[in-house]
Amino acid sequence: MLDPSSSEEESDGIVEEESKEAMAPQSGSRISPSRTSESSGGLAPSSSRSSARPTSPSPSAASEEKEDLEKLHREEEERKKKLQLYVFVMRCIAYPFNAKQPTDMARRQQKITKQQLQQTKDRFQAFLNGDTQIVADEAFINAVQSYSEVFLKSDRVAKMVQSGGFSASDFREVFKRHIEKRVRSLPEIDGLSKETVLSSWMAKFDTIYRGDEDPRKAQQRMTASAASELILSKDQLYEMFQNILGIKKFEHQLLYQACQLDNLDEQAAQIRRELDGRLQMADQIARGGKFPKFVSKEMEAMYIEELKSSVNQLMANLESMPVSKGGEFKLQKLKRGHNTSIIDMGQEDENTLSKSDVVLSFTLEVVIMEVQGLKSLAPNRIVYCTMEVEGGEKLQTDQAEASKPTWGTQGDFTTTHPLPAVKVKLFTESTGVLALEDKELGRVVLHPTPNSPKQSELHKMTVTKACPDQDLKIKLAIRMDKPQNMKHCGYLWALGKNVWKRWKKRFFVLVQVSQYTFAMCSYREKKSEPQELLQLDGYTVDYSDPQPGLDGGRAFFNAVKEGDTVIFASDDEQDRILWVQAMYRATGQSHKPVPPTQVQKLNSKGGASAQMDAPISQFYADRAQKHGMDEFISANPCSFDHASLFEMGWFSPGQVFVLDEYCARNGVRGCHRHLCYLRDLLERAESGAIIDPTLLHYSFAFCASHVHGNRPDGLSTVTVDEKDRFEDIKERLRVILENHIVNFRYCFPFGRPEGALKATLSLLERVLMKDIVTPVPPEEVKGVIRKCLEQAAQLNYQQIKDYAKIEENVGRLVTPAKKLEETIRLAELVIEVLQQNQEHHAEAFAWWTDLMVEHAENFLALYAIDMDAALEIQSPESWDSFPLFQLLNDFLRTDYHLCNGKFHKHLQDLYAPLVVRYVDLMESSIAQSIHKGFDRESWEPVNNGSGTSEDLFWKLDALQTFIRDLHWPEEEFAKHLESRIKLMSSNMIENCVKRTRMAFESKLAKSSKSTDFRISPALCTMFNVMVDAKDQSAKLCAMEMGQEKQFHSQIDELIEESVRDMIQLLVAKFVAILEGVLAKISRYDEGTLFSSFLSFTVKAASKYVDVPKPGMDVADGYVTFVRHSQDMLREKVNEEVYIERLFDQWYTATMNLLGTWLTERMDQQLHVYQLKILIRITKKKYRDFRLQGVLDSTLNSKMYDTVRNRLTVEEATASVREGGMQGISMKDSDEEDEED
Repeated sequence: MLDPSSSEEESDGIVEEESKEAMAPQSGSRISPSRTSESSGGLAPSSSRSSARPTSPSPSAASEEKEDLEKLHREEEERKKKLQLYVFVMRCIAYPFNAKQPTDMARRQQKITKQQLQQTKDRFQAFLNGDTQIVADEAFINAVQSYSEVFLKSDRVAKMVQSGGFSASDFREVFKRHIEKRVRSLPEIDGLSKETVLSSWMAKFDTIYRGDEDPRKAQQRMTASAASELILSKDQLYEMFQNILGIKKFEHQLLYQACQLDNLDEQAAQIRRELDGRLQMADQIARGGKFPKFVSKEMEAMYIEELKSSVNQLMANLESMPVSKGGEFKLQKLKRGHNTSIIDMGQEDENTLSKSDVVLSFTLEVVIMEVQGLKSLAPNRIVYCTMEVEGGEKLQTDQAEASKPTWGTQGDFTTTHPLPAVKVKLFTESTGVLALEDKELGRVVLHPTPNSPKQSELHKMTVTKACPDQDLKIKLAIRMDKPQNMKHCGYLWALGKNVWKRWKKRFFVLVQVSQYTFAMCSYREKKSEPQELLQLDGYTVDYSDPQPGLDGGRAFFNAVKEGDTVIFASDDEQDRILWVQAMYRATGQSHKPVPPTQVQKLNSKGGASAQMDAPISQFYADRAQKHGMDEFISANPCSFDHASLFEMGWFSPGQVFVLDEYCARNGVRGCHRHLCYLRDLLERAESGAIIDPTLLHYSFAFCASHVHGNRPDGLSTVTVDEKDRFEDIKERLRVILENHIVNFRYCFPFGRPEGALKATLSLLERVLMKDIVTPVPPEEVKGVIRKCLEQAAQLNYQQIKDYAKIEENVGRLVTPAKKLEETIRLAELVIEVLQQNQEHHAEAFAWWTDLMVEHAENFLALYAIDMDAALEIQSPESWDSFPLFQLLNDFLRTDYHLCNGKFHKHLQDLYAPLVVRYVDLMESSIAQSIHKGFDRESWEPVNNGSGTSEDLFWKLDALQTFIRDLHWPEEEFAKHLESRIKLMSSNMIENCVKRTRMAFESKLAKSSKSTDFRISPALCTMFNVMVDAKDQSAKLCAMEMGQEKQFHSQIDELIEESVRDMIQLLVAKFVAILEGVLAKISRYDEGTLFSSFLSFTVKAASKYVDVPKPGMDVADGYVTFVRHSQDMLREKVNEEVYIERLFDQWYTATMNLLGTWLTERMDQQLHVYQLKILIRITKKKYRDFRLQGVLDSTLNSKMYDTVRNRLTVEEATASVREGGMQGISMKDSDEEDEED
């Protein structure tokens, strides 16, 4: 991405070095429309080729030689143009007075190269392979894996890196945005905030990205790469443009010295001459009528005013420059009225300079080294020196002994006298008791000037009468600094008409009062104001021949003005050259004086003697002329078409600074500058480079404002060429911008560079405007963007098809399964593209959200074609395509704009019949499995029920889960599917319950009715089926969304009823078994034949043997049956409530049976054996059911009390009659119960 503070790294010309400050784009400045040559120095290969040819060339060889000569000629012309341009650029760098280097530059990010991208990929892959020492959890590894696959390996990122549009910051920001969503989705951890996790992950990312590189080296590289963002020095700017224009070092040195770029006075004078030339050129254009072709004739007069106005502005800028640039002293400035008179060139101004306007301030440094010749004083006498500048304070050195009078003391003074008097006196301390003052031994008075020698010298002192040493000398150095506003000084002979009317030698100072005001002032000693002065406005200085009749002076020159001539003479030739050069800079004249020594050299081919008195600047000028540089140095900038020399803008801040100065100084029109800039940027964009839209926007807005008359730079004239070029660039820009929008995923991948897409859309809206005032109708902008996004949909879809490697399967057979797999893979890519569009590009299209929705629908419509084709070849009996629906629907239903959109509805219409058919077939299949399953059911326990019930409930749950996971978006059809599934589940569970109850009843009917009966696991399994059915019905038959749970209520009632019936059947079975036991002991009823016979037999036998207790095996058998049944039910049945209900009814029914049986025998006395059995059964039953958790209220029922009381009475009677119960007693039973 090219931005105002960046430079193109992948240039064709010169390699950028890290040690240098940021360079320009290497093709950053072109000096002519011809682009065939790169730089100078291309002669040797051509000459070597020509020398290798035969002496008699063929016609083809002759044509080749001609082409080589033409190429050499073009290269030479190109080199000359670059050298000429470099001269102009050097002068802009040496003395800028319009532009300033920016100080608020944005920090430029380091670009990523192709090598760095590959290195980054390798580093992240090494981390994923476990080859690094970075410790990371699984979540971070997954994030890095996704980042590597989605971002680093993306072809879009590779293309952006190749075009220079990605920085290291972009890589980091994309990863940060990538992991923010992941971190937010992580569960909360106590004591660890998600911000801490995020910062930890970013630190690990930085470690991976940096690799084994030393952070200090990276910092140094960043410092070097940021050099272009600093304020560059002049030397750095020179070096930058040497690289841009291909200027060699020695050529720069020649031009630098010859142009006197280190002499600010010379540069300011050059500017004044250039501005004067531009005013004259404007007058020539006005007189000759050679105007550029404007869009209207009235602009010609305006054009001249614009030229003069721009020059006046430059003059005002130059006038505002401080004369003492870089120094502490600032000159007072003349009034604006005086500047105007200077600009108008020729009008006399009433406000001439006065003597008080010329103010000078000098700094003197006096260093006293030693005194020589002091012999008369005793060696231990104390001596010292004093120093003063006339009219100033007096300073004293340290004390020294007469034997060694050395000091090295410096005194600093300031004065306004160009010819000050410096007095230095030597004193010795007085030895007399009454002496009040020290004795003066000698003095010296010096009159230094800025031209005086700076080194220390011996000066003879004037001794006093009291000093016997007549040959006293003092060694001292006086340095008198020249103030910035003093351009030259020295002794000259002068004669004029209005000033200096006598030919005599005077001390002159050339003083600069402002940038356009100079004065020649003559001074006397110890005076701060000039005796006389001459304002140099309008004068022309030149060398002259000696004037007859004027004695004094050897080298003559004069200053001429209409009606006045002032003659000057110096004592040597070199001083004359320096004076003429200084006054030439001050007058601003267009004629450049040529010293006679140079004329003699040109005539006599030069000589050492003629060169002796020439200054060093003349030496460099001669060197430049020798190397052919003189034509570039002396070229008049006003005679060049700078608009043709300048063809494009420069990008780095330092280059922009020089460009601004160049354009302002040489009158390059702002519109032309920005048109060239736009043209070059568009060429780069058309060749694949990524251009910052803000660069294009600023330049385009400037040109549009200019062409439509809004005067962005104060120019109201518009040339036909500017308008035509603007319209051409406007059309090219529109095409490029539309192409960028069409390729928005590839020009701005992952929303990078940040804000670029939004700026592109804004610029397109600006380009579509007819003028700068009338806004473009929103519908027109919308139409253009809609068209672009339609093309983008086709492009993006074709790109993901190519990425997925899905081809049009013409002429080869593809299985439906393979086709479906490809379609699902393509759906994943489609969703990924739409998600990326929403995440990275939606903000840029915030004003056109509906267009992005249309784009997404168009994109999905293209996919729908392939999807429909894939689904058509699927088998009607295959349900493998449902994952495709779930994948697409899960994405679409969560998108506010795409939910129930065109594609979404098409998807529903496509799958609704498939879902209905699937449900129908599943219902039929489940019904058949119930019928067949219960017919073959073995009632072996499986999980919570039987095999058939488990299979049924699993199928129903799987079917409902499938329907629920479809998340059908259309509400009515979703309700219909739910109702249909719930009703089907209710019917299936009802069928299951009924079949289970029937099987329970059948199983129970076939079982034994004696105490040998055992509760089988199958019966318990049937109970569990009922329990499971009840649990499943709550989940499978209940309607959601707040509707009445009608199906669940019905099936719940059926289950409760069936369970109740099953309990009743089982209780009836238990009662029947107890009835069988009671029937056995009924044979012992009183009054029956069997009872009498059995009693007699037992009594008779008991006299001889131990007869076992009759009937205990019956009681024990029953008790065993009860306990086994209780344990089996408690262990196998899963529902506690059903067991408790069963035990309650069982206990109550059997107790009622015992009570009824005893009541029927109320009038009869129980046989002892009946009594023992009943006591055993009653006692065990009570205790067993109590252990099983039957409530006391149930256990201690009235019937139990009746049975207990009857058995207690019978026991007492039997004890009296039989003499005991052989350890069986109700009382024992009670005691045991209490103990338990």
